Amino acid sequence: MTKAIWNGVVIAESDDTVLMDGNHYFPAEALKREYTSFSNHRSSSDKGQAQYLSLFVNGEFNPDAVWFYAEPTESAAAIRGRYAFWKGVQIQD
Repeated sequence: MTKAIWNGVVIAESDDTVLMDGNHYFPAEALKREYTSFSNHRSSSDKGQAQYLSLFVNGEFNPDAVWFYAEPTESAAAIRGRYAFWKGVQIQD
């Protein structure tokens, strides 16, 4: 089971992640939404336009720590509807 952990709390866990460019992309149902909040941040890459979510866990805020591609390019279709993490979020396999 792969887990995404930040500030001592499991944010997502699944045995169905997609590994792309060194990042584990978790299915939408694996993300614990009670720890996420809206973000206006966007960025673009060869995978398409990434949208972000922020984390709020145990009184700590981690802006734009979660990203996803709502409409990825054809070459990145495997990560549609999946979420990846950075900014201090630890991934444990």
